[in-house]
Amino acid sequence: MCQIVHDPDSIYAIGVDIGGTKINAGLIRENGEIVWNCSVETLAGQANPADRAIDAITNVLKFLNHSGIEPRLKGIGVGSSGQIEWRTGNIRFGTELIPGYVGTPLKQMLEDAFGLPVLVDNDVNVLCLTEKVLGTGRGVNHLLCLALGTGVGGALMIDGRIYHGAWGGAAEAGHMSVDYKGLPCLCGGAGCLEQYASGTGIAARMRRRLSEQGVPDETITARDVMALWQAGDGIATEIMDETFAALGTALASLIHLFNPEVVIIGGGVAEAGERFINRVREEVHRRTMRSFLERLRIEPAYQGNLSGMIGAALQVWEYDICGHRKM
Repeated sequence: MCQIVHDPDSIYAIGVDIGGTKINAGLIRENGEIVWNCSVETLAGQANPADRAIDAITNVLKFLNHSGIEPRLKGIGVGSSGQIEWRTGNIRFGTELIPGYVGTPLKQMLEDAFGLPVLVDNDVNVLCLTEKVLGTGRGVNHLLCLALGTGVGGALMIDGRIYHGAWGGAAEAGHMSVDYKGLPCLCGGAGCLEQYASGTGIAARMRRRLSEQGVPDETITARDVMALWQAGDGIATEIMDETFAALGTALASLIHLFNPEVVIIGGGVAEAGERFINRVREEVHRRTMRSFLERLRIEPAYQGNLSGMIGAALQVWEYDICGHRKM
């Protein structure tokens, strides 16, 4: 394999999206175009995720070796599930989806492996960068993103820049309480949005409701609940009414706090289509001060299961090579 050279002026970078099931990696141009990409299984619980990321990046470099593209890269950008110490690129906290991930010095391991500068951030923050460059966030300076999947993630852009907070944990919207007497959460809180609006939470509440009705079904998934809701099922409709009320409550509070121009809703749960987004809009309008609604848009996320990989790579142009914000 040819020697890869770090070139701060290169129009190419490698993007890596680390999830609980698979890792996507690709060669990305500065405009967000995917030149080439591949996927490897994460093998969570069986292999070190950093080692699997190294395998995926190595595949990209093998492609580069035979592509005719000069092997000069601006760097490597990584988006990962979990809470990320943004400056150090260490994994501060992660769920049981990737056992043994907490404490991994991911940035250092990848820099040691490839001799290129590496930036690591939370997966929703890098999705927000994709929105900024390719999606609804183009030309927007104040943006709020929610990702509704296995959990609920959030990202916040203020004055055109991702807001990280003290160490990188800002916009953890899934653990914003929408009911202080509500369902207990694994985080130790009560009534967290994640219990009502994540795929896990929706399925768990449906199973609980079916059990109470004397028709238990431990196999039902959030996707099943969505399909039943779309078909007009009464119990599924009750569950989704709770979900929309929780989302509306959380978003109204976030809108009042941060006054965004655009709210973007993504993730597998939100892929139920326009009816889902319209219900979110209705609930937000019901709970939000009129002055904050003027010119506010609530839109679905940029589609594509590779958008995390794209946003991961875009970090190397968004920040300087040490992870500082460009002025």
